[in-house]
Amino acid sequence: MTKIAQIGTLTGDVLLFGGPYSNLQAAQALFRAAAHIPKPNRICTGDIIAYCADPVATTSLVLSEAGHCIAGNCEVQIANEAADCGCGFEEGSSCDLAAKGWYPFASDQLGADLRSTFAALPDVAVFTHNGSRYAVIHGGMTDIARFIWSNSPETVFKQEFAAVEALTGPVDGVISGHSGIPFHRRIGGKSWINAGVIGMPPHDGSQRTSYATLGRDGVKFHQLTYDADAAAQAMTRAGLTYGYETSLLTGIWPSEDVLPLDLRR
Repeated sequence: MTKIAQIGTLTGDVLLFGGPYSNLQAAQALFRAAAHIPKPNRICTGDIIAYCADPVATTSLVLSEAGHCIAGNCEVQIANEAADCGCGFEEGSSCDLAAKGWYPFASDQLGADLRSTFAALPDVAVFTHNGSRYAVIHGGMTDIARFIWSNSPETVFKQEFAAVEALTGPVDGVISGHSGIPFHRRIGGKSWINAGVIGMPPHDGSQRTSYATLGRDGVKFHQLTYDADAAAQAMTRAGLTYGYETSLLTGIWPSEDVLPLDLRR
């Protein structure tokens, strides 16, 4: 059964972020940057754990500092003690092969208490802000690990809006994560906001990662500067040398397998 968290009405700025990806340095930098936003207004779109070296510390920090966090596919898979991350990578692709390294590393470190915590996370969160009603999901409503991009066909967004509203009732916007590249797209008078991820650069050649805020003037995207060198060094020490440790420094993903052709470099 889908778990829905009813957050209620939020006032003031709202922090929207996803994909901490076990990147402790990035998570620490985010909460410093967002210190002015009260905890009840901080929302994580999931995938707290993934590629980087500090799954336990990152999870503890995010769960203590974020007011609300929904389950990403990584949390669902960890909670179910599944054999893989369920990220939606094509079998045998570069991303899939790398996941066979970082996922067992993270899974082995997360004990029963955190697995239970992940199992209790909601799948969807609903809130009202500035007169608009939003639903927060991870990837898609039809598939938690669905990759939805800024240039995905309009039919994809309409399908997902319909699936969300079948569960939550009418919404003015959907807030998502998973794909790793932030964007805001308007479809039929509704907003689809991908807040981006803080744990990995958005494949743009910069070490900076991304998050968003929702305020009186709508959504704004922000770049997050953090100690990428320290995060990459921690990955190397942990033996997580599958290409993502280099991505933290170069800002380029180790593979473009999941990207539509129009978004490849």
